[in-house]
Amino acid sequence: MHIKFILKNSLQAIKTNKSRSALTVLGIVIGISSIVLIMSIGRSAESLILREVETLGGAFVQINPGKDAQGPSSMASSLLLDSLKERDVEALKNKNNVPYLKDVTPSLMVPASVSYGSEIYRPTILGWTATWLADLYDIYPEEGNYFTEEDIKSLAPLAVIGQDVKKELFGSANALGKKIKIKNKYFRIVAILPPSGSVSSFMNVDEFIVIPYTVAQKYLLGVDHYQEIHIIAESEELVPQMVKDIELTLRDLHGIDDPKDDDFNVTTQGDIIDTIKLITSVLTVLLTSVAAISLVVGGVGIMNIMLVSVTERTREIGLRKALGATSKNVLHQFLIESIILTIIGGIIGISLGIAFSFLSALVLGRVVGPNWQFVVSIESMFLGLGVAGSVGLIFGYYPARKAARLSPIEALRHE
Repeated sequence: MHIKFILKNSLQAIKTNKSRSALTVLGIVIGISSIVLIMSIGRSAESLILREVETLGGAFVQINPGKDAQGPSSMASSLLLDSLKERDVEALKNKNNVPYLKDVTPSLMVPASVSYGSEIYRPTILGWTATWLADLYDIYPEEGNYFTEEDIKSLAPLAVIGQDVKKELFGSANALGKKIKIKNKYFRIVAILPPSGSVSSFMNVDEFIVIPYTVAQKYLLGVDHYQEIHIIAESEELVPQMVKDIELTLRDLHGIDDPKDDDFNVTTQGDIIDTIKLITSVLTVLLTSVAAISLVVGGVGIMNIMLVSVTERTREIGLRKALGATSKNVLHQFLIESIILTIIGGIIGISLGIAFSFLSALVLGRVVGPNWQFVVSIESMFLGLGVAGSVGLIFGYYPARKAARLSPIEALRHE
């Protein structure tokens, strides 16, 4: 039997039972559209985070206490470790130890509220070097000036605040020169940042209060160690060699002979990007696997419908065989019918998936910010069509085989 004739009969059979065919492909449509949507959101999220990380520049390096952080919980616990101290910072500043280091600053997070008069606000309080906002993010004060290295060394209680902090504590009133209270210590505001929004998924500059890290360390936290040390290399190309110098310097200072015993870990932008890609890929695969369950359900639905179709068309099958159709011809016709149904479901699913992805990008663009972009994964389209065709082939084989094995005489006798 010619392939065109088989296709024609398959399409005719599908058209004859439009309602049943529509219900058959529904599971496939849901599964494929879910896969396209999930992969699209995953790619968009990865693209957003990578762009934010890259804003730091390839020359940025971060040192954390403890061994390599393997997840959010280990990263949080590393903030409690005390292996990074002032002697480490001084050793790193020494050009004889790390010749390609351009600048270095410790960093501490202070979990506390800030108050002015009766107004109270809980911002992100960072003990840092304020000028690094300009170095890393090209952010300069809207009013006032950043505190200096001399201010840091002299433990001057100064503060740089973001726009949200100003609005919550001062409203439309002037904030420059006023004193705010953090943990029973007063800080004089020396600079107000311009509206900057989020520079990363975890850092909203508008909610920032930046104070000298020495003050945060001694007066607010009462510790003699740092939670992080931030470093900028002279150039991105020199980062690998600089990392080796940093590791050798800290190991020598901490009396460590075996790298496995390191009580610190050095993270480059490349490391962060690789980790982000791995995490988003794993999450996308997991969520896609969940969505793929509906494809299995859709495949079972196709098998059931095709089995019903075989029963309903038993006399038709017998008549075709009596007129010369072979078992192979019948097998091919039922297989093609199931594949056509799944391919149709795949095409509709891909179209709906793209539409839902676009709508979700519009919504997330408003919630997350304008940096969220609409990204459609070409791989998800090919995956969707490939899976749809495979489902049709796999779940359509048994009904097609059953139809092909019917005896023409018994089929013609069927009522």
